[in-house]
Amino acid sequence: MSTPESSPRTRIAVLDDYQGVALSSADWSPVTARADVTTFSDHLSDEDELVARLAPFDVVFVMRERTPLPRAVLERLPRLKMIASTGPANASIDMAAAQELGIHVSGTGGSVASTVELTWALILATSRHLVAESRSIADGGWQTTVGTELDRRVLGVLGLGRIGSRVARIGAAFGMDVVAWSQNLTADAAAAAGVRYLPRADFFATADVLTVHLRLSERSRGLIGAAELAAMKPTALLINTSRGPIVDEAALIDALGSGVIAGAGLDVFDTEPLPAGHPLRTMPTVTATPHIGYVADRPYRIFFRDAVAAIAEWLDGRASSPG
Repeated sequence: MSTPESSPRTRIAVLDDYQGVALSSADWSPVTARADVTTFSDHLSDEDELVARLAPFDVVFVMRERTPLPRAVLERLPRLKMIASTGPANASIDMAAAQELGIHVSGTGGSVASTVELTWALILATSRHLVAESRSIADGGWQTTVGTELDRRVLGVLGLGRIGSRVARIGAAFGMDVVAWSQNLTADAAAAAGVRYLPRADFFATADVLTVHLRLSERSRGLIGAAELAAMKPTALLINTSRGPIVDEAALIDALGSGVIAGAGLDVFDTEPLPAGHPLRTMPTVTATPHIGYVADRPYRIFFRDAVAAIAEWLDGRASSPG
């Protein structure tokens, strides 16, 4: 079991606190009484710069997958003894390396409601061109587009887990015909969730709105590529609030630019933060948000509350074995 040295004081780094709310989202007093906490609001993608920043710290607090911690980074941080991560799992932390190096890793609870809600915000904003119309108002203009009514259209849900099943129920409430497919989904499981199962080829060809709700894995990486996009209707919309690499980004950019599909609502990208000058920042048929599916009041309170409790437990020497 890893425990902090009693002297000097334990140092804790809170990374990627973009909104500057880390210290106000929970009661940190059980930690700050015994440790010094430093927050960083900027993001470092350069590995050498990240290692230099983290070298003086015993504990690193990471928000979801904003900053990856692979073996190449962990092996260069001999002082690091604990990683507190928000969410129940963090695929960007090399858990095997952490265990080998004696670094304790903790997780937190969470909430899926905020991602479900953002999914529907993107569906509605993309189908009704809300960003363009809002900009028109701001610029002194008036009506500039014709929206798409969702009633009696087909909602295709790719992945019918905790998030996808809730998205599907809302689609039914909008009067949509909800269909689903994934590599493990069966017709019986789809029926139990109140939706129709379609085989893969029919699924992509049928959906008017296709929304992605899969975990990123080797099986799901690049699952939606040029062939899948070409199979979709030219009027179809693609919504992704899951993980960017599930959709082949280059193929998506080509499909949007050439009119293979009508538009996309995206909260996730291959590289985050999305680089300046990236085409998905400015394409007129894209409604983009900066990975904010989980960025809401209730999830943040849960994340920070549970993470502070885990750090306090580790400081007490009561944490479980590393990893």
